[in-house]
Amino acid sequence: MERLYAPWRTEYVSTQSEKIEGCVFCHIVNHPTKDEELGVLWREEEFFIVMNKYPYSPGHFMIIPNFHTDKLEELDPAVWAKMSLFAQKGVKLLKDTLNAQGVNMGMNLGWVAGAGIAEHIHLHLVPRWKGDTNFITSIGETRVYSTDFVKIYKRLKEKSSEYFG
Repeated sequence: MERLYAPWRTEYVSTQSEKIEGCVFCHIVNHPTKDEELGVLWREEEFFIVMNKYPYSPGHFMIIPNFHTDKLEELDPAVWAKMSLFAQKGVKLLKDTLNAQGVNMGMNLGWVAGAGIAEHIHLHLVPRWKGDTNFITSIGETRVYSTDFVKIYKRLKEKSSEYFG
């Protein structure tokens, strides 16, 4: 059996984090003093921007309304419009800061559509680079990241006010 080691990820995967009861995203809404611990990049009155704890690729973040709903059609159109504006700014942040060559952006609405957290809608922004896909995800159920989660978070957080402020 082949083994793939990533010792730089030890701290991230071995850290004991508190067990969150209920909706993870509502927990983030209700704990603004824990933004760094929770990976929050930015907060607006209507929504927040947070790093994906289990990213598809380094720098993967989400824009999430503060309003708890599993239905996009229930979201206030003004909030959706502002989230969309921030998605545009987020794409620019990923391209400028991480040199992303492309960005996947989208929502999985409902469990059957692939939503991991189906009870609270969220918009994904996933940076992409030429050649960033490989066989290991498909056959090994393993992801390989080129850099540490915390390092990417700090880099994006540092630049957030330039793009979102």
